[in-house]
Amino acid sequence: MPADASLLTDLPLFASLAPGECALLAEVVDTRPLSKGEILFKAGDPGQAMYVVASGAMEIFITDNAGQKIQLTECRKGEVFGELAMLDSGPRTASAMALEDTALLELDREDLILLVTKKPEAALHLLGAMGAMTRKADMLLRARVARNPNEEIQEHLTFLQKVADWIAAFSGSMSFLAMNGLWFGTWIYLNVSGVWRFDPFPFGLLTMIVSLQAIFLSIFVLLAQNRQAAKDHVRDDIEYDINVKAELEIAHLHEKVEEIREGVLERLERMEKILLQSRPEK
Repeated sequence: MPADASLLTDLPLFASLAPGECALLAEVVDTRPLSKGEILFKAGDPGQAMYVVASGAMEIFITDNAGQKIQLTECRKGEVFGELAMLDSGPRTASAMALEDTALLELDREDLILLVTKKPEAALHLLGAMGAMTRKADMLLRARVARNPNEEIQEHLTFLQKVADWIAAFSGSMSFLAMNGLWFGTWIYLNVSGVWRFDPFPFGLLTMIVSLQAIFLSIFVLLAQNRQAAKDHVRDDIEYDINVKAELEIAHLHEKVEEIREGVLERLERMEKILLQSRPEK
């Protein structure tokens, strides 16, 4: 249905239009309501219109070859999407879904020509929206490269986790072994030799301290093991992504080899026909 002229003036793309121009454009621009979770279009669909969010929110996303959903952007009031497919008349490169009850303004190619004629700077607004989408896509592509699991875990470390990692690492070192050996030896020597009998045999205080040390060390070691398990989980996910990419690359290479093979066979058949035709008849 036609759009309300007052609705157009509230959006940045149409803000500088005169009231008469807004009324003229509102007569040809359609309003498209969507309910939460409704799909507006899917990747591969023909693109015949662009959209401006009048209210609500839209999620623009793609699905990679592993079947995972990747959000490209989230469009709010006044933002434009779907302009690329409309401009080059190609298929949609992404899917669009309403995150909440949403109202859209739908502009086809004729509507866009009318808008640009009345407001040439609207073309710059569309180019800016396309540039922003391209930047986000580039950032996502860089982020989809195989990640370092150590860096992934390190970014979210708390102070307690850092302390647990340091204690677990130190408790497994030769320095910790030497320190404990020196401490136990000195403690036993002082009490057995009679120099200072603050904990006589069978060294009950030393036993209690060592027990408490073992309890706390085991807790810190378990915390470090949990961190390592989380890191291994990230590593497994990365290896899975790499395996999927490798499988796709191998399949692509098989297709290329098959194309080359078919091309070679076709050329051999043509050469054989030419040779047969060029032979003199006996």
